[in-house]
Amino acid sequence: MHKKIEMIIENIEKVMIGKREVAELSIVALLAGGHVLLEDVPGVGKTMMVRALAKSVSAEFKRIQFTPDLLPSDVIGVSIYNPKTLQFEFRPGPIIGNIILADEINRTSPKTQSALLESMEESSVSVDGETIHLPKPFFVMATQNPIEYEGTYPLPEAQLDRFLMKIEMGYPTFQQEVEILRRAEKTTPIHLLEPVITIDELLALQEEVRTVYIDDSVKGYIVGLARATRTERNVYLGVSPRGTIALMRAAQAYAKMRGRDFVKPDDVQYLTPFVFGHRIILKPEARYEGVTVEHILNDILIKSDIPIKRYAER
Repeated sequence: MHKKIEMIIENIEKVMIGKREVAELSIVALLAGGHVLLEDVPGVGKTMMVRALAKSVSAEFKRIQFTPDLLPSDVIGVSIYNPKTLQFEFRPGPIIGNIILADEINRTSPKTQSALLESMEESSVSVDGETIHLPKPFFVMATQNPIEYEGTYPLPEAQLDRFLMKIEMGYPTFQQEVEILRRAEKTTPIHLLEPVITIDELLALQEEVRTVYIDDSVKGYIVGLARATRTERNVYLGVSPRGTIALMRAAQAYAKMRGRDFVKPDDVQYLTPFVFGHRIILKPEARYEGVTVEHILNDILIKSDIPIKRYAER
């Protein structure tokens, strides 16, 4: 494990009990320059995870609570006329930050969703014809509740594709929940959290991720997995080329986190469900028969040839 990344994970674990995998995957997405969709029921720690990550890396944390009446200007910001200077002045919205929590993104209108997702793709926002570049790093973790769909606006496929990963939190075990109560008995642990790395160190890690070697055989493995989703009989829409790029970037970041300067096929196998899962649309008849995306991806991973020989000696 990379020393600095291990420090971040250990710091998050002071607040989040039993969520090491979620912390690792979130850091992988951050290092890869992508964004994360956290999907789970309320109260399992989605907001706390984002806040803990932001504090650990000295990042500016902003929260956007999405509601049906939220406007794009409430997210991006607005130009207001100043009678003293006789000029319009830009008042930045909560999207201008390093780590953004987009809470319950599916509860706002498609127009406001698009404003957020455009900034995720371009790392900039447009106000009155002017382009404002967002600070680096810029990382969005959006949450949505998979249970309550009344009054929500589900993200269309093209917008889901903007997220590098989709992660589920899950409930803690009995012992983990007892430990949560023990830690929260007298104080809120998040208030005691201190940064363990600087923004400059984080940006340097992001640059290092791009230098992680990925062999052509592993690139071919990634493309083969994506193409298999497009020809699967139960799949209506398979993984796009953006998805293959996302898996490659995530694999590079994961390898870096594990302290390696090259990507192994095992990295790709592990990350495939998190990167590809939300990019696949099943046919209606497949859903009716109980077929799931998880089953399809597991089947594809089992049937795909793994480039093993080149990594036997490494």
